[in-house]
Amino acid sequence: MSVRLKLTLSYAGFLMVAGLLLLAAVWLFLLRYVPNRAMLYNPDDRPTGVFPVRSALLEVFAPRAAAVLAFLLVFGLVGGWILAGRMLAPLTRIAEATRLATHGSLSHRILLPGHKDEFRELADAFDAMLARLEAHVAEQQRFAANASHELRTPLAISKALLDVARADPHADTGEVIARLHSVNARAIDLTEALLLLSRVNRRSFTREPVDLSLLAEEATEELLPLAEKHGVTLETGGDAAPANGSHALLLQLTTNLVHNAIVHNLPEGGTVRVTTGVSPGVVVLTAENTGDRITPELAATLTEPFQRGTERVHTDHAGVGLGLAIVKTITHAHDGTLALAPRPGGGLRITVALPAVSPSTGTP
Repeated sequence: MSVRLKLTLSYAGFLMVAGLLLLAAVWLFLLRYVPNRAMLYNPDDRPTGVFPVRSALLEVFAPRAAAVLAFLLVFGLVGGWILAGRMLAPLTRIAEATRLATHGSLSHRILLPGHKDEFRELADAFDAMLARLEAHVAEQQRFAANASHELRTPLAISKALLDVARADPHADTGEVIARLHSVNARAIDLTEALLLLSRVNRRSFTREPVDLSLLAEEATEELLPLAEKHGVTLETGGDAAPANGSHALLLQLTTNLVHNAIVHNLPEGGTVRVTTGVSPGVVVLTAENTGDRITPELAATLTEPFQRGTERVHTDHAGVGLGLAIVKTITHAHDGTLALAPRPGGGLRITVALPAVSPSTGTP
């Protein structure tokens, strides 16, 4: 049976039970006190008469009670069917939206009118889910298109170098090999970054207690030669910041932040400062660097895949354009938040906030 039919039968059954209870109340509180035999009624101040007996009242009352019950049954079925249809109308709209979403129409919204009730909350939650899903699908499509373009570029360059070498057998093969090595290394870096993004999106990693302050020191030590090569001063500081997550992924996050701060800096005399701290309920990792002035609009786009902010690049280590995209993905996979803000004097401040854990227990 459909839900509408079940509700209709429930309404009709409720009316029938209510009617029977009413008749039972009439019998219990009225008819049971009527005598079974005729009694003379002869008060001094009223005319003499006969008090009605129970059997006579039942003969009159029973057919009419049956008619009332029959009316209640018909009324309950018809009224219940109409009322159930009105009550289930929002579910019909939600089901239709679900079918449209199943066939790929994610732009459809229920937009259920009326007062705030359970159906309205369900419809609003479904609309919000569709909006997030539509944005996610659009982001994935945009990412796939960008990834295809980025992967095609080194392959096209390799093909062109090989064509040139084949056309001129006497050309300097050393230069060709060096350029092919550089292009191939870039393609490998891009592929590894794409695989890392895929792994993080699946959240297929084991969580363990991790101190962000130790990761900051490890990342700065690893990238210190690159910073010295480009005249950038690295500074670290702050308190212990215990979090719960993947050591490898959080180290990748920290390394990407420091690397991004180094390569997007002043041509010389730049600084990078990495700090950690604890706030109520969260641990914070902040990386800020000097550099050109950045607008808030540009800062908001820097976590998009393959968005390099080319106007800030002054080195030949611009990367594959996935550094901050990986940082964003790792942060969200660890239930954290990522904030980018331009510094007043130029450069960028990036703040990662993760749920804090107890150092002794390792639990949130």
